[in-house]
Amino acid sequence: MSAGQISQVLRVRALYKAVLKLHRGLPLEMKALGDQYVKEEFKRHKNVGHAEAKIFMEEWTRYYVILAKQLSKRTKTQEVGVNLTPELVDCFSDEQAEQLLELYKEAKKPLTEEDKDN
Repeated sequence: MSAGQISQVLRVRALYKAVLKLHRGLPLEMKALGDQYVKEEFKRHKNVGHAEAKIFMEEWTRYYVILAKQLSKRTKTQEVGVNLTPELVDCFSDEQAEQLLELYKEAKKPLTEEDKDN
């Protein structure tokens, strides 16, 4: 591995850990869902090309910054996330659109007693 590749691996690992650490500030249900999604996405993008890796890192860094700002504003009704613009959704691949739909369905599921206990 070249020095550049090692540096990239370290940046990816640092962002991965930072996002998971940031998720500790989320409500339990959101943390569990978010952690699972982060782990799957980072694993899925482990061996992508340079251009896709660059976009991946930019978007996850943007996510981290936005979420950190939102979580720093502690309020009674904590709101997190941003609305996706129609233009952005139009850029999604079919696979990404399916993932978004699955994530939406999962987020809207009512909590079971087992979920509440965990």
